[in-house]
Amino acid sequence: MKHALVTGGSGSIGAAICSRLANDGLHVIVHGNTHPERSQIIAAEIRKSGGSAEAISFDVTDTLETQKSIERLIELGPIQVLVNNAGIHEDATMAGMKADQWRRVIDVSLQGFFNVTQPLLLPMLRTRWGRIVSVSSVAAVMGNRGQTNYAAAKAGLHGATRSLAIEIASRGVTVNTIAPGIIKTAMTENMFSEDDIERLVPLSRAGTPEEVSHLVGFLVSAEAGYITGQVISINGGMA
Repeated sequence: MKHALVTGGSGSIGAAICSRLANDGLHVIVHGNTHPERSQIIAAEIRKSGGSAEAISFDVTDTLETQKSIERLIELGPIQVLVNNAGIHEDATMAGMKADQWRRVIDVSLQGFFNVTQPLLLPMLRTRWGRIVSVSSVAAVMGNRGQTNYAAAKAGLHGATRSLAIEIASRGVTVNTIAPGIIKTAMTENMFSEDDIERLVPLSRAGTPEEVSHLVGFLVSAEAGYITGQVISINGGMA
């Protein structure tokens, strides 16, 4: 059974991804940090449904803590599927943005990508099979007012994805990023009105976490072995 680590697995999109991967027969490691109890609940729900899962908590911005946590995980075998989903919002226009707001958002999405991915690479490469998927945002593709920090952090994943994909393609490991648009979650519930969605999204509705999870599920499957180094939008047709 292949092992999959999903960072930010305690959020709406992360939980849907964890459920999908477990349904596909993977042992899922549900990561959380701010709300570790949610990761425990999600892992328990997966097990109750007949899947295989465990929960883990660590701060992806803390290099040493992350490395120690990863080392404990791979003692039981390599992690061959990684979904970098951890991310935070601290929205403000650039003129009024504080340095800490910039740094925290960059650290979770971009530094977190390095801290989690780098120690997993050699064990994954030795198996000559692996899948790495990072979750970006439409903000990184189109930009969004008040999200210069978030857009910069997520856009950084695009360049990292393309470069890493080239570095490790010969070992049978693919690296891709998905860029969701407006997805119906607790975090976005009050951010967009129905009129906003009608105006911004050609399909005239928000996407669902499950729709995002289906794309991730495909990208980490054997069938997606010829897709690597790509940034794939899932946004209802937003330009």
